[in-house]
Amino acid sequence: MQDQGKAGYMNGQWWKRSVVYQIYPRSFKDSNGDGIGDIRGIIEKIDYIKNLGVDVLWLSPIYQSPNDDNGYDISDYQAIMPEFGTMKDFDELLKQAHKRNIKIIMDLVVNHTSDEHIWFQRSREKEKSKYQDYYIWAKEKPNNWESYFGGSAWEYDEVREMYYLHLFSRKQPDLNWRNPELREDIYKMMSWWLDKGIDGFRMDVINLISKADGFPEGEVIEGTPYTEKAPYVICGPQMHTYLKEMYKKVLSNYNIMTVGEGLGLGLDEARKITSENSKELNMMFTFEHMDVENIGKEKWTEQRFKLKDLKQIMSKWQKGLEHEGWNSLYWNNHDQPRVVSRFGDDGLFWEKSAKMLAVCLHMMKGTPYIYQGEEIGMTNIRLKTINEYHDIESKAAYERYKNYMGYSEEKIMNCIHARSRDNARSPMQWDTTRNAGFTDGSPWFEVNTNYEKINVESQVNDPDSILSFYRELIVLRKSYEIIIEGDYNLLYPEDDNVYAYTREWQNQKILVICNFSKEHIAFQVPSSFDNKENRLLIGNYEGAALEKEMLLRPYEADVFLFTS
Repeated sequence: MQDQGKAGYMNGQWWKRSVVYQIYPRSFKDSNGDGIGDIRGIIEKIDYIKNLGVDVLWLSPIYQSPNDDNGYDISDYQAIMPEFGTMKDFDELLKQAHKRNIKIIMDLVVNHTSDEHIWFQRSREKEKSKYQDYYIWAKEKPNNWESYFGGSAWEYDEVREMYYLHLFSRKQPDLNWRNPELREDIYKMMSWWLDKGIDGFRMDVINLISKADGFPEGEVIEGTPYTEKAPYVICGPQMHTYLKEMYKKVLSNYNIMTVGEGLGLGLDEARKITSENSKELNMMFTFEHMDVENIGKEKWTEQRFKLKDLKQIMSKWQKGLEHEGWNSLYWNNHDQPRVVSRFGDDGLFWEKSAKMLAVCLHMMKGTPYIYQGEEIGMTNIRLKTINEYHDIESKAAYERYKNYMGYSEEKIMNCIHARSRDNARSPMQWDTTRNAGFTDGSPWFEVNTNYEKINVESQVNDPDSILSFYRELIVLRKSYEIIIEGDYNLLYPEDDNVYAYTREWQNQKILVICNFSKEHIAFQVPSSFDNKENRLLIGNYEGAALEKEMLLRPYEADVFLFTS
């Protein structure tokens, strides 16, 4: 193995060498039998996380919340939701993680709060106070924007007798970032967590915090009575100003990792945010590749993606942030369906396609994220009726397509099965016992029926398992400087079966070959690799060897290293 090198550690950039594991606490591990995952459950499994080899643990929100949107509606930023445990439990988790050299980043949700937050309760009052302007109020509806969860983005409040803006649920009023006192309160809260010892933040929809002046009316959204808001809420006029202020007042004081979620974020804006000279955030989650099935249009579709479209999008971001900025690498998270069901094959070629997808992503330039269960190949869950789903976004989409678009029940449910956020929220599958070892009680959400086949226990000691394969990939990333620093170049952009690319760094080159097809596919190795000494770094089939003309097996993935 190669020496780890030092480039990624310069200027404290430890996050460039890190692999992140995301936990959705409600569905990870229940320690007390109430059917809900909790902090003590995470502590129970901390050695599992350590043995996977990851460096950073990202926790979806564990703050006090009425759970209208599964914790992304926060009523107290400095309290733990009782279902998840206590602050003492969190302190113990932080201690146990740091003891194992695992860093913890928290989900920061500051575009909006819950309507049960004390700030909003005080803001509703007619009596003057500093909180009156903590949210976005209007005497009359300024426009007819549609919220991201369906319905009007404006809600009338009978106490204050005014309308407030909510880009998401009506129980998630948007904060008014124009108010400097609000911003200071947010910065104090962030510093409180960082002083406690956490290692950074994942910032929910952070590029929505600045809205356009005057709330312009957008174009009518086809099939609905509402108008489009995106041009007026995405990357608004003061977004960079706010992020730079946040960096100066809070983030720059700590050696931490920051990643922002950017709805509708373009490459130019992402580069501005993540460039070292910008002094804003380290990296952003982008969504272009998550809309690949129906580029630029509606999320809710049942159609299959085209590989050449996916390659074009991934390559655009790889090249666009290659020397300025930094990429977040992810296939799925708490808001996205399971990747093996989406881009792979969760049937006959489940194992091979799960490994292939891991190779394709982890060999790229950026910081990889693994979502709980991805490392064992967990698949989408298929429930029969909309009433069995919990996700507020899925339920809103169902109503929209039923009432406004006239879709058939079958078509709507096919879309839900393919794209629902609940696909990622079914309980973690630990073993073959009742409820997949997630809980001794009644789980808050259905356990996927395939847990007897797909679970940690069956893979943890199997050297050929998907779990073991992820461990190998993580070791490779920590062992070869080229995987961290190498330039990316796409091969055969029009090929709709094979995703092949190279990474180049100093005197080395890596060739990555991924067959996205369930068929045997002929692949021509570029002549530039002729007669060069090579070795296989990792592959998901036995006996892979580089030849001028290769016959790739279904969902085959191979990574070859060349040294000149």
